[in-house]
Amino acid sequence: MLTRAPPPPPPPPPPVFLQPARPVMVAAAPPSATPLAIPASAAFPLRGIAPVAARPISHRPAPASALLVSPPRATAASRPPADDVPDGNSSHLLAVPVPMDPAAEDGPVAKQVPDVAPRPPERDFAGTPYVPVYVMLPLGVVNGNGEVVDADELVGQLRVLKAAGVDGVMVDCWWGNVEAHRPQEYNWTGYRRLFQMIRELKLKLQVVMSFHECGGNVGDDISIPLPHWVIEIGRSNPDIYFTDRAGRRNTECLSWGIDKERVLQGRTAVEVYFDFMRSFRVEFDEYFEDGIISEIEIGLGACGELRYPSYPAKHGWKYPGIGEFQCYDRYLQKSLRKAAEARGHTIWARGPDNAGHYNSEPNLTGFFCDGGDYDSYYGRFFLSWYSQTLVDHADRVLMLARLAFEGSNIAVKVSGVHWWYKTASHAAELTAGFYNPCNRDGYAPIAAVLKKYDAALNFTCVELRTMDQHEVYPEAFADPEGLVWQVLNAAWDAGIQVASENALPCYDRDGFNKILENAKPLNDPDGRHLFGFTYLRLSNVLFERPNFFEFERFVKRMHGEAVLDLQV
Repeated sequence: MLTRAPPPPPPPPPPVFLQPARPVMVAAAPPSATPLAIPASAAFPLRGIAPVAARPISHRPAPASALLVSPPRATAASRPPADDVPDGNSSHLLAVPVPMDPAAEDGPVAKQVPDVAPRPPERDFAGTPYVPVYVMLPLGVVNGNGEVVDADELVGQLRVLKAAGVDGVMVDCWWGNVEAHRPQEYNWTGYRRLFQMIRELKLKLQVVMSFHECGGNVGDDISIPLPHWVIEIGRSNPDIYFTDRAGRRNTECLSWGIDKERVLQGRTAVEVYFDFMRSFRVEFDEYFEDGIISEIEIGLGACGELRYPSYPAKHGWKYPGIGEFQCYDRYLQKSLRKAAEARGHTIWARGPDNAGHYNSEPNLTGFFCDGGDYDSYYGRFFLSWYSQTLVDHADRVLMLARLAFEGSNIAVKVSGVHWWYKTASHAAELTAGFYNPCNRDGYAPIAAVLKKYDAALNFTCVELRTMDQHEVYPEAFADPEGLVWQVLNAAWDAGIQVASENALPCYDRDGFNKILENAKPLNDPDGRHLFGFTYLRLSNVLFERPNFFEFERFVKRMHGEAVLDLQV
């Protein structure tokens, strides 16, 4: 989580923008069948990890018709380079159960699936570029005591993912766990054990430098606060946090106003981030040298994304509210005053007083309505300063990240704020720090700073369809497809690599097909495509038979392999 958290929908009932999963044509298992078990083996146990127990992948009993799909046999021509492929000397953990052939089962066992409406035609992605697929691990896979949670079960799940062709996994390294008690005392024990497991399974690693707290966002099932020593500082100096107009503090991450202020026991926020990244690079040097760590994603704001925490559920925000500006801590207010004085208009040293509240609609505010103050001289000044503060923060942290991870791939996650995209002001994007009204490209400056440090852009919500949004929340004037197209092209035009991930849980074929269309645009004259995709998120639900069948099929198509059940 991402963390890795996606753009938050409203609290229950949640707005699930994906179409319901349709029935898939698979043979049902015998009534007495049990979920696929992981066989035990006494040979070559993982260092520091108990041998895998023979037990189901999911603790929850699944119906016979929802068994885990058997891992597919890999096609040699479609696999990654040879060093990623298991060989005779590989760890026993790479062994998978003998695939079952549902068609070979006795005739009376197979059940007829009712007729369903025909699916729309699907593109054939056979022979298209190989796009690696990663899977996010659970947010709390490493706990605060430096332990890998449910290690045996996790190894079993990773084996099945490896057999299905998944290239690697994404892991959040939580600042609040690693540097929890005292400055510059880092506990990497749990991550070292986890990374060893992943290396023995011959999977790659994407690692997120998570400088935000976990908890309070959609998909956050655990709570990991910022380091205790930082929280202590915040009690006496709450201006280290982002603050809204009413003075409410957001403890999810540190305000960018202290990037260069020595308020963290003698260090600036940027120095704290750099020390953390440098410690990680030294601790896991061997994983960089042997290529196991393929990418480092740099957390730059709320949810690990480059954005202001403008729509926090803890302050009452509900989808599709426009959110609120987060610039009222004394450090950002000082920056705003300096900018206004430099412009020669000291009266502009203030935030808008007519921008509504978290759950307002744009047309009911004086600032965001059509022809509103967002496009006045003052509005353009304020939004330029607000968005430039975001870009400057990225510039400062990425400069040090590039120094810490010299020679390695780094990436930045940008949030897909797609609601109110079909209005003139794009209000929700403005409060999040993306100065992207209908007459301005707010993502080109972000792409430019990423290009400066050779960082990739990781964008969300690639599985969402505009029509679904309109059907569920027509009043939101959302357009995820339009936003994805704009951001991907801004990045490609800047000459940087683009990766993506889904914003909400995705198990159905229509959602996977949408991801594929975005990953490999049809008839693109330059042959552009994503250089990676990260699936949100590893869970027991993913391993239920219909869901895993669709996921395996999706991985094959992302890799450019042929599938036999293509709907044409």
